Amino acid sequence: MSDAAQPTAAEVRAAVEALKTALDRHLDAIERRPSDGSEDAEADAGVYAAFNELAAAGEAYDELLYDAYDEVTPFEIPGSEPTAGYLGPDEPSAISVFVRRDYTVTEPLRLLAQAQRISDLDPDSADVAGDEPQSAGSSVHAALGVLFGEFEADEISSRHKEFGLEEGDSTLWVVAAEEPSEPGEWLSAPFDTADAERVLCRFDVSSVFDDDLYGPDDEDQPLR
Repeated sequence: MSDAAQPTAAEVRAAVEALKTALDRHLDAIERRPSDGSEDAEADAGVYAAFNELAAAGEAYDELLYDAYDEVTPFEIPGSEPTAGYLGPDEPSAISVFVRRDYTVTEPLRLLAQAQRISDLDPDSADVAGDEPQSAGSSVHAALGVLFGEFEADEISSRHKEFGLEEGDSTLWVVAAEEPSEPGEWLSAPFDTADAERVLCRFDVSSVFDDDLYGPDDEDQPLR
């Protein structure tokens, strides 16, 4: 665990409030679907988007709760059903997990300061960025190397604002495989095997779901 600033009580409280809002939106989306069992693509998309938002809010709260108080929640988001176009093995003996999370560097000075602080506490961390310790906070390139070398990706996701980052879209694919890969087999091209026809389940988070359901000027659009 790094000595970087831990979440405050206010941040944990904000996360649980966001989770409550996501729970309400998920139920609202389900209730908006036709009760007679007829298909409604827009309503189904609303449930899917609300599910993803709820999963993200639950994960964020759980991580902040753990970081601040060393406690966890008893909740687990179930996986989705395999995609309609799934052509992988019925009983996969191995899986690969592909994750993409986009960020915007919105506060570079905050990012540089955090990287320099990490480097000051642990001079070896600057080796990840290929820079001398004193230069870890001198460029965004070096700072990102230090940041992602020090923290796991999930921790950065839950604490991105601390590091001057803003979250964009994210996705997680669980892809079936016939057999485990040999050590080092795919390291030169790690994402070439992300075959959409072998996706067992996936989770997407994006503001585009809200834009599709509610116009940007829609007064009834719920707060995120």
